[in-house]
Amino acid sequence: MSLNSVKGVDLKNIVNFLESFASVSLAEKWDNTGLLVEPITPKPIKCVMLTNDLTENVVKEALDVEAGLIISYHPPIFKGLNRITKNSWKERIIGTCLENKIAIYSPHTSWDSVPGGVNDWLAGAFDYSSIRPIEENNSVNVLNAGAGRFCVLKQEIKLCEAIQLVKKLTSLLQLNVAIAKDASLETKIRSVAICAGSGSSVLMNKKADLFLTGEMSHHTLLDAIHNSTNVILCNHSNSERGFLKDFSKKLEAQYSAAEMKVHLSKEDRDPLQII
Repeated sequence: MSLNSVKGVDLKNIVNFLESFASVSLAEKWDNTGLLVEPITPKPIKCVMLTNDLTENVVKEALDVEAGLIISYHPPIFKGLNRITKNSWKERIIGTCLENKIAIYSPHTSWDSVPGGVNDWLAGAFDYSSIRPIEENNSVNVLNAGAGRFCVLKQEIKLCEAIQLVKKLTSLLQLNVAIAKDASLETKIRSVAICAGSGSSVLMNKKADLFLTGEMSHHTLLDAIHNSTNVILCNHSNSERGFLKDFSKKLEAQYSAAEMKVHLSKEDRDPLQII
């Protein structure tokens, strides 16, 4: 990718755009979001790369495409680092980005909470008549912000049809499915509770015909099926990654190709494979 003719955009300008879409105030209190790595000497951002997880392979890709900013959905700095050496992969990632003047921004749960964000993207698998957050965020003045989504469908569909709709949205060939007690693939679904990523804490004890999430603890899963709720699991990052393509279009609409290139990581993938 040649960036010689690309003008570049100030990092502050891009951060302002990101936070106009989803303020860091929308993130959960335990989360670590926003601008996590900022080069001391600023330079125009000619290429921004989006990834769900910032792995060493993804950092190498960022170097190859000359990215000046990585938008990493999951924060690579979460519990904090006591040192930045070559001893662990997370330290090497941060060290490499600092050495090459690559900024890192992580939206994580602010994108989950915001209307039009990750959970709304996941809910887009279904034709619903109503949608609302499962846990409203009343600490911010943003309508319909909060964790998870509860959808009522316009018409009942079979569980097997719901599975196909999720596969279509996520481009996944296989899904993990737990069928509720006394249910079958022909069972009708009218209500869906959704939580991208790890859904146990948000979905636990909620009443719906179907739970859709990335992963769920074994015992929460058992509780769900014994409470007549079917469950679809995509694997954690597979329930989030598809939103990056949608958001890349927002960046391309905001910044022309002459100003900044937008690159969707090709190395980013869920670590779990079905073999």
